[in-house]
Amino acid sequence: MQVTSIAVIDETSELCACLEDLKRSKLAGIPLSTYRLQFNKSFRFEDARRLVPYLAKLGITHCYSSPILKARSGSPHGYDIIDHSQLNPEIGTELEFREFVAELKNHGMALLLDMVPNHMGVGHGDNPWWQDVLQNGRTSEYADFFDIDWEPLKPELCNKVLIPILGQSYGEDLEAGNIKLGFEDGRFIVRYFDKVLPIDPQTIPLIFALANSLVSNNGDRALSELNSLLGEFEHLPRNDVSDQGETQRRQREIPKLFERLQRLWRNSQEVQARFDEALKLLNGRPGDAGSFDALHRLLEGQAYRLAYWRVSGEEINYRRFFDINDLVGLRMENPRVFAETHKLIRRFLAEELVAGLRLDHPDGLLNPAEYFVRLQRLYMASRCLGAEPTSATGADNIELDLHNLLGTRESQPAPLYLLIEKILERGEHLHAEWPVDGSVGYDFANLVNGIFIDSRNERFFTKLYHRLIDGAVRVDRLIYESKKLVMRRPLASEINVLTHMLNEISNQDRRARDYTRGVLREAIRETIAYFPVYRTYIDERGHVSESDRRYIEQATNLAKRHNGTIAPAAFDFLRHILLLEDGDVDGTLYGYHRRLYFTLKFQQLTGPVMAKGLEDTACYIYARFLSANEVGGTPAEFGIPVSEFHCGNQKRAERWPASMLATSTHDTKRSEDVRARLNVLSEMPKTWAAQVMKWRRMNRARRQQLPDGRVVPDNNEEYFFYQTIVGAWPLHLQDEEGRKDWVARIQKYMEKAAHEAKVNVSWLNPNPEYVAALNSFVERTLSPLYRGRHNPFWDSLHRFLPSVMYHGAMNSLSQTLLKLVCPGVPDIYQGQEMWNFSLVDPDNRRPVDFDLRIRSADALSALPPSREVCRDLLGDYRDGRLKLWTIMRALNLRRRHQSLFRLGTYLPLSVTNREEHVVAFAREHGGELAIAAVPRFSYTLMKGREEPPIGPVWGDAQLPLPPQAKGRQLRNVLTGESLIAGKSILCRELFGAFPVALLIVG
Repeated sequence: MQVTSIAVIDETSELCACLEDLKRSKLAGIPLSTYRLQFNKSFRFEDARRLVPYLAKLGITHCYSSPILKARSGSPHGYDIIDHSQLNPEIGTELEFREFVAELKNHGMALLLDMVPNHMGVGHGDNPWWQDVLQNGRTSEYADFFDIDWEPLKPELCNKVLIPILGQSYGEDLEAGNIKLGFEDGRFIVRYFDKVLPIDPQTIPLIFALANSLVSNNGDRALSELNSLLGEFEHLPRNDVSDQGETQRRQREIPKLFERLQRLWRNSQEVQARFDEALKLLNGRPGDAGSFDALHRLLEGQAYRLAYWRVSGEEINYRRFFDINDLVGLRMENPRVFAETHKLIRRFLAEELVAGLRLDHPDGLLNPAEYFVRLQRLYMASRCLGAEPTSATGADNIELDLHNLLGTRESQPAPLYLLIEKILERGEHLHAEWPVDGSVGYDFANLVNGIFIDSRNERFFTKLYHRLIDGAVRVDRLIYESKKLVMRRPLASEINVLTHMLNEISNQDRRARDYTRGVLREAIRETIAYFPVYRTYIDERGHVSESDRRYIEQATNLAKRHNGTIAPAAFDFLRHILLLEDGDVDGTLYGYHRRLYFTLKFQQLTGPVMAKGLEDTACYIYARFLSANEVGGTPAEFGIPVSEFHCGNQKRAERWPASMLATSTHDTKRSEDVRARLNVLSEMPKTWAAQVMKWRRMNRARRQQLPDGRVVPDNNEEYFFYQTIVGAWPLHLQDEEGRKDWVARIQKYMEKAAHEAKVNVSWLNPNPEYVAALNSFVERTLSPLYRGRHNPFWDSLHRFLPSVMYHGAMNSLSQTLLKLVCPGVPDIYQGQEMWNFSLVDPDNRRPVDFDLRIRSADALSALPPSREVCRDLLGDYRDGRLKLWTIMRALNLRRRHQSLFRLGTYLPLSVTNREEHVVAFAREHGGELAIAAVPRFSYTLMKGREEPPIGPVWGDAQLPLPPQAKGRQLRNVLTGESLIAGKSILCRELFGAFPVALLIVG
């Protein structure tokens, strides 16, 4: 184990002055708003550059870019990076990137970049570091770049990497001729369909020996040289040597030998003929099992072992991103890995091409806090010392120690604007000492969504759900069981590794050595299953915070209480290890480091288990109310009080004022507009229940019974389906082509949802027959005609949807304005500035109609705010201009009053007489004042009528105004209306012409 620490670097007056300049300039560089752009081969830098004037017109200050480093060919998202040293050529050249950034700067804007420090994409032969590891094993100069267990439990995998890419068992694929030896680009390779793996150079002579084609020169000079070259390959050090000198000799000689081999092959037809003969013999003949013996022996000599993809859950010996085999974990705690993966980013920071970073999945790192500090040091070095590092660590020997120089985050913020993708459970907070500016906004997304769910009807919806599925479900138990499921199947290998580590530790403790491996495995599983948060953050220094201690004790206590068949002392033992208690068990520093390393690796696993168990399993099973089943949320909740929303905003204003505010992201299960519409259902429990019961009767004949007795869809999937189509139904479905496209989207989504739920099908156990029946149900129910007659379900949907769609739009408008005015940095996910009813990826990565948005923004920007404009916008809410207008007016107000929205205090306001129907607050700073007010539960307020909640419907409800507003002129930036503030304002005037209100003094 390599234990790293944050080095203390000597300060210099010049660097101190530079850092102070950076910190002073940071405030002006913190975004006022961001717009997320998803780059891929269909949306390039040039496309983004052309959008900049439009984004500036919206009022955006920062583009927030998906990863732009070189990813796998055809990557739709960029999170599978294969080369950190260059930009992704599919999205543009460096010149085009610079032109994009220059255009941003021309419009007073800047760029935030999404970083992926946890993992890299592998598996297709295009990651040079990974290919080098597969070629050279532990002697590769990149062997310690990846989180590989070179000495796993299975002896056959010692010094090998398991590569689970085969579609069937190894023997079947081999003897079918699917695994082929080839010679491409001057090197021997193994090809399995589109997968390419290297051959260990030291085993190249074996190719000719196994083919009984030992080269006889027959006086041929080239063949004689080939013989000599094969001898040199054979005498290379093995790929598992531990001697450093031999490792360096191998690394030094291989490139030279390959160069000679390539030259020899190019210049000699005799050599080419021998190669062809050897390849033909080794590749065997399908139907003749013995003809593949030679290729099998060659493959056994490699630093990897090919395997059936299903074995990955139990036997894979490298850390992955969750359970995705093609995304391998990086050892970012290794200073050299940090340096090599951040060279290009350092240059971009030095040249001020990038203004801040968003960090993807930092919980996957061994020590996230250390990584945050290194990034801040890298930024200081890039700005103070230049683009090129002067040391192998990428941190420079003369860099500054943040702990000495920065003080606390609250008193002296770190210089680089840094956001982290941290999923916070209810009651959990970001660590105050981290040198970051906040999270990417899932906490806000769940807060703002929760206040539009009518929690008064929770009990009714729970009873309805239990009736529909013919049984009761405890959400906490479902989450527990889901986490246990992923630990038994896709993440079983990671549990096995932890068990082995804990068993070795227990063997050195006379009080714990009698615990069997099975007992220790169960103790680990049960504790993780009860873990209340994604992870703890004990670091290499052994520091255990109070929150870390509380979460570990809570998990082990619950596990102990609910497991009567496991000795309670086993959980106590695990707790002592995780909390680093009782000193050195075996009396050595090595023993302490072994315990510490176990704790660090344990922390790395709890997050993936939570994500796979809660987000990717339980959220697809528990279908009581799908709007609540969101990243960073829990299906156990059914709405929150407005007071909790205000409290969250106040805390953010005090502690994390530059944190991001999100309502849709590339990872959300449903877009903000889908959730806003679904929330209307919470206001109409009896109507919704009657509708669902009617639909079930209508569609009973469309369900199919499989030979195994299962009915497709099952009751839970059917209810999941009804909520999905109500939430995602397009506002415009004009022709048959559009209907078919939408049906195909729903089919793909339902197929994904069923696989993620892991009840009837799963990615590990696919069932094409079940999926076909599910797709058939979707197609038959969503067709206007059924058996030549009008489909009554189709007609019923069209009668039910209009009111839900209308008030869903009102909900969306309300949550949009709240996001734009609350403390923090509002983010708009691409396309969401107008109505967008996308589902989970890849559905939310579909192309955006930017031409429509540009035309609409151009037209709206020419209009002064007035009651007439608002009336026109409300006249056809379906065209989306309503939302676009609100965003443009609010974001441009933020740009004009930057200090108010960056630093302003947050004051909750409460309406009289219609308190449950309004959410309102004020922002105040230095004499500037803004007031935001939005309606809530408009369906209830309007008694289901398709009318906006404006005018007389508010009766005598009043909004008390803050004392500092009294006597001052308030202007509504959405309607253009002005008034002189008194003690309060009537809601029928506040919402006289537009459903939401944003007032500014002056």
